[in-house]
Amino acid sequence: MSAKIGVFPASGGLATSIITHLLKLIPPTQLVLIARYPEKLTDLSRTGATVRRGDYDEPETLNRVFDEVGILMLVSYASFEIDHRISAHKLAIDQARRSGVKHIFYSSLAFGGDLGESSVAHVMGAHLATEKYLAELPGYFTYTSIREGIYSESFPIYTAWLDLKNPSPEIKIPHDGSGPGVAWAKKDELGEATAKMIVSYAKNPQGFPYLDRVVLLSGPKEWSLKDTVDVLSQAAGRPLHIREISVEEYAKLPQHGTKHTYHGKDLSREWTTAFEGIRQGETAVVSPVLKEWLGREPEDFQTTIKNLVL
Repeated sequence: MSAKIGVFPASGGLATSIITHLLKLIPPTQLVLIARYPEKLTDLSRTGATVRRGDYDEPETLNRVFDEVGILMLVSYASFEIDHRISAHKLAIDQARRSGVKHIFYSSLAFGGDLGESSVAHVMGAHLATEKYLAELPGYFTYTSIREGIYSESFPIYTAWLDLKNPSPEIKIPHDGSGPGVAWAKKDELGEATAKMIVSYAKNPQGFPYLDRVVLLSGPKEWSLKDTVDVLSQAAGRPLHIREISVEEYAKLPQHGTKHTYHGKDLSREWTTAFEGIRQGETAVVSPVLKEWLGREPEDFQTTIKNLVL
């Protein structure tokens, strides 16, 4: 395996997990890690990994930053807005193409149902546009878009920022809690499966089963939001319940003004479309692919949440 594997941005929870699992499969000298703050990766550079500075928000830093990279793990821009996010992704993809990257893995999201090409969820907009862009660039490289399952650890986003250590008994969301629900997946298992897919491609590009395709990684079971809250209630050690409120009420909740503000714009109302996506079954698809790449049953939501509070 001669092609170097790049990870950009090489920070954040998913990227850190992917890198950790890559290092169990390949030597660090095979890695090119690109991050906004490369000094945070000093320990990895000392082991032989190449560390470079690159920032989605500073386009000049991406010029030739992917040189020598044969396979790029492109982690999506950390936001759920659309236009700026799409521009950032296209910039990175174009620079990767200019540097001769042969294959791009892209971290998409598990809205859209069973590999659907549309979504009512605002958060999915930039992912769908990026997948389309990757598919329409002829002959420059191959790609795999991995729709990473909805993180079990991201439950606060879907439960009005519930804090398990100091929970409010009433969870006010624009949803009644009934199914369809969410096939929650543990973030580190998504990172592990993604790393194994990358290395599998590196060892046998032509035999890789997801060339120029979208693939869904999901947890092993669908949980309605009511069932989700029941699990959270057990973990918190006190009763919790959902109170359905209107989109307008949800958008005005005080915590959302800071949690859902990006580039100075409050996107609380846009975020409520995620609940409509859940209502329409977009996050309820259970795929066997995560289990296949892990080589074991994925951890269930209840176990992940229980371990969070230990």
